[in-house]
Amino acid sequence: MSTYHHGNLRPALVETAAGLARTAGPDGVVLREVARQTGVSHNAAYRHFADRDELLAEVAAIGMAQLEQAMRDRLATVRTRDPERRARRRLRETGRAYVQFALAEPGMFEVAFSAKGDAAAAGQHVPEVDGGPYGLLHEVLDELVAAGGLSPERRVGADVACWAAVHGFALLCLRGPLQALPPADRDAVLDVALDVLDRGLS
Repeated sequence: MSTYHHGNLRPALVETAAGLARTAGPDGVVLREVARQTGVSHNAAYRHFADRDELLAEVAAIGMAQLEQAMRDRLATVRTRDPERRARRRLRETGRAYVQFALAEPGMFEVAFSAKGDAAAAGQHVPEVDGGPYGLLHEVLDELVAAGGLSPERRVGADVACWAAVHGFALLCLRGPLQALPPADRDAVLDVALDVLDRGLS
């Protein structure tokens, strides 16, 4: 059972909800169960969240932040100095980090894209170019244009194309026919997918 300091119940509820999301995905985020595990009545929880969707939106924002951080951590490993090669490598690692996060944190990944209402403001339904995973992808693609690896004409719509490619691949691995692949084979297929994406943008 979680503990919390007086007046700090809302963050404690969100922390508990995030823990449930990690193990059970969106279905695990039930306000009554979150309240029980936090050690308060469900009425106390409802004083902080109007309904489950509001709580789920908070957890979704955490998931998005964790996904963005995983992408940034991966980008930090790129040491190539040539501007175009560096930009291409950074785009590739952005996609790889996205898929790896989905596989490592399937519950949080699913929650990040399942919230309703206010969750759109966190980037779930209306991507925020100035922040979040989508904003980071936007930055990396702009770097590729600046380095001469992507023409301004082909830059238009590239954000959504790249996002759709890695998101779709992640879902195929989580719930589709690729889920049975051994990790080494899955990584090899991901490399091919990223190669195709790179050639398509060239």
